[in-house]
Amino acid sequence: MTRPRAVLSMNPPRLARSLFDEDALARLHRAADIDTDLVLTELDSARSRDALAGVDILVAGWNAPVVRVAHLPYTARLRAVIYAGGVAATCLEDPAAFAARGVVAANARVANSWPVAEYALAMILLAGKRVLPAGRAYRRTRTPPDNFAVPEGFGNYRQTVGIVGASAVGRTVLDLLRPFDLDVLLYDPTLAPEEAAGLGARPVELDELMRSSQVISLHQPLTPTTRGQINGGRLALMRDGATLVNTARGAVVDQEALTAELRTGRIDAVLDVTDPEPPAADSELWTLDNVLLTPHTAGSMGGELHRIGDAVAGEVERFAAGLPFAHPEDLTFSARTRVR
Repeated sequence: MTRPRAVLSMNPPRLARSLFDEDALARLHRAADIDTDLVLTELDSARSRDALAGVDILVAGWNAPVVRVAHLPYTARLRAVIYAGGVAATCLEDPAAFAARGVVAANARVANSWPVAEYALAMILLAGKRVLPAGRAYRRTRTPPDNFAVPEGFGNYRQTVGIVGASAVGRTVLDLLRPFDLDVLLYDPTLAPEEAAGLGARPVELDELMRSSQVISLHQPLTPTTRGQINGGRLALMRDGATLVNTARGAVVDQEALTAELRTGRIDAVLDVTDPEPPAADSELWTLDNVLLTPHTAGSMGGELHRIGDAVAGEVERFAAGLPFAHPEDLTFSARTRVR
């Protein structure tokens, strides 16, 4: 059987070397006819059009140039898009048009969910121990607290944690929370109650979750429905001393309302994503003591990127062998739900 031809597309080109270690590169070469030194960063030059015209598989990654409708004449041979990230449709101008031509897709969403979930788990547990306020008080008083006089609401034993969104990351977080003595609430309107229970959580409405949880961790996708979903009214429902952890997208939270609530000092926040990202230079998020702001570090970094590379190499191998993808993406569904 003739090996399929493939090409890499991502930006910057060095990202390919960060994703694929020597073993993953060897797997790509065994499964497909691919020049791993060629990485497309644009699709309008004659060189890029020629490269695109001859491939069966587009192996795309972050900041890949978008394959537009104008490129359709150059992609007659294309049969698969394998994306080293969350949504393969992000690199297609019209995903439905490619789906109609029989193009199939896979993504590395599950592979990338692990480091995000690990970050969220760490922050949830630290928030349960009230690390941010404890650290503030320690710096201010320079005196250890009386740990036996700490009020209720500190610690992770029988604490209430709210998870918003049973996405790939949300499900991984739910799985990681199972060993702990926590009451886990879940809001996801797409799940039946028995499905939520199967994930180890108690299904509730979003307002109840906001009102009842000591720590709230956001994992919903950004869609027209979820944009600004965590608004001022819902932030006001949070308990005094509660913590909001956001590793989803900044825009699922009303940023002005969040800043106003944080300004009161009533709640804490751990923000790995913001809108805009990074925050404006004069944003109070930089200076508020009750905010831990990290630069989108929850996602795959360093050696964690190799997990994504391994997943992508595996999908290329499956396609070359005529097997279904391990993590397929419905391009038609992606076309309907994408945020514009």
